[in-house]
Amino acid sequence: MSIFNSFDINASGLTAQRYRMDVVSENLANVNTTRTADGTPYRRKVVVFEERTGGASFADALHKAKGSYTGQGVKVTGTYNDMETDLVKAYEPDHPDADEDGYVYYPNVNVITEMTDLIDASRSYEANATAFNTSKTMAVKGLEMASN
Repeated sequence: MSIFNSFDINASGLTAQRYRMDVVSENLANVNTTRTADGTPYRRKVVVFEERTGGASFADALHKAKGSYTGQGVKVTGTYNDMETDLVKAYEPDHPDADEDGYVYYPNVNVITEMTDLIDASRSYEANATAFNTSKTMAVKGLEMASN
């Protein structure tokens, strides 16, 4: 693996974690959104990561068949709405979005869960930034040694 591959791997981690922080921020911003454009309450969004492979060449397939590590970072494969967690039901008959029984459905966003995810994404981002800077320092030291 070349030093440039390590830059690419760390940069993919930085990008993925930044996107995750953006999605968590969106969830937190919509914690009380009872009506979206389609008329339903906001649903929590979840980011899915996947290993980014080197490509679809024969060499990559051969490495994979031999059990060698072929990953080249991480990629975001998608964002989906959390339909498994129930919406929060509250009795508020005066609320404009209350149903005929007086209940309002709030998003399935738990502030504690979102803050925990935000801290996790932030720490992962910091780890990738540290690894990137370490790789950069190694490259600079290598160039200094070669020029002497």
